[in-house]
Amino acid sequence: MSGAGPMANTPDPEPEPDPGPEPPLGPSEDEREERLFRRFAHQWAQIREERRHEPPAYATGPSNLRRAEVPFGLDLAAGWAWRLLVIAGAAYLLLWLIGYFSVVTIPIAIALLISALAAPFVHVLTRVGVPRGLAALLVVITGFVVVGALLTFAGQQVAAGASDLADSTVQGLQEIRDWLRDGPLHASDSQINDYIKSAQDMITERSRDGEIVTQVTEVGAALGHVVAGFFISLFATYFFLADGGRIWSWLVRLAPRSARARVDSSGRVAWISLVQFVRATVLVALVDAIGIAVGAAILDVPFVLAIGVLVFLGAFVPMIGATIAGSVAILVALVDQGPITALLMLAVVIGVQQLEGHVLQPFLLGRWVSLHPLGVIIAIACGVLVAGIAGALVAVPLAAAGNAVVLHLAEMAEMAEPPGPEGPDGPEGTTGSAQPA
Repeated sequence: MSGAGPMANTPDPEPEPDPGPEPPLGPSEDEREERLFRRFAHQWAQIREERRHEPPAYATGPSNLRRAEVPFGLDLAAGWAWRLLVIAGAAYLLLWLIGYFSVVTIPIAIALLISALAAPFVHVLTRVGVPRGLAALLVVITGFVVVGALLTFAGQQVAAGASDLADSTVQGLQEIRDWLRDGPLHASDSQINDYIKSAQDMITERSRDGEIVTQVTEVGAALGHVVAGFFISLFATYFFLADGGRIWSWLVRLAPRSARARVDSSGRVAWISLVQFVRATVLVALVDAIGIAVGAAILDVPFVLAIGVLVFLGAFVPMIGATIAGSVAILVALVDQGPITALLMLAVVIGVQQLEGHVLQPFLLGRWVSLHPLGVIIAIACGVLVAGIAGALVAVPLAAAGNAVVLHLAEMAEMAEPPGPEGPDGPEGTTGSAQPA
């Protein structure tokens, strides 16, 4: 008993119960499958609901993209560049169409020139009391007879002196052969014969290849075009003189109503410029033809009338036409009379051209038609490129008429502009007004 203490009566601790298996940390596999199935069913229901209704509207608004910022000079150059390209393309297309239909356009242009020249005679006859259609017919027939008579007399003169000119040509060729043999070249007869034989062989070879036939065919087609153009010009001239007013009225009615007044006034300005140009050109051509023909007659050069007619027709191409026609007179003088007479004939042609360039052109064409010489050269070049000699013949008067129209429209635009804040007679233009020209 002595060894027993207070702990002797303490009972033993009871053992803790077994907790069993631990619960899982997340949802079970069945729960996960159920949740996945419910989510899929919900999304499928939303998709079906969206398909039943219209698509949702999207928010719109101004673009957040700004225009490309470039220097002002570059923007201005680009604007001018594409406009100039459009103008150049339109001009090229117009010239191409004129050249493509040159069989019609060139005779119509020539008919306009003839009508501008003959219109005063028609007016004179109508004032006397002759009906306009009959007056136009009489003027056309009279002009045709006069031109035909001049060409007939010139052709008879050429036919009468052709044999003498042929003999002179043979003699001139013999003189050239003697000069080649006895002159500074000292060519032998065999060398001269070789040159002649090589020229003959070249001609024979070209004829064998059919080039001569092709050229003859082209000449025939050109003659056919000339004949067709002659009749087109003849009939067009008559109708321009007889019914020019009604034809122009029909053309004006093709324009919009707001532009008819400008079209009508521009056409009348162009017609006045064309009439003045033709009158001045006829006077210049007469002076050129008479001067060169008189010089040829004094020097006893054959074909005086033919040379005068050729120079008169050539003078309708300003600046170069009479010179080219006068070169024919120089060539005839060289063949018929020799180099001394040819040099004198050259002096005559140069003198007549100086008279034309320094007296007639400034006083006539310079006053009546304000067209710069550079514009004349460009117009002739464009006319030659489009339609050859006939194009050069009509290019300058058409350019003069176009220049007059441009100046007229520019003047109308200036008159139509309202006065600025500082008018001609005070601020805000209270008393100033545009006066018609």
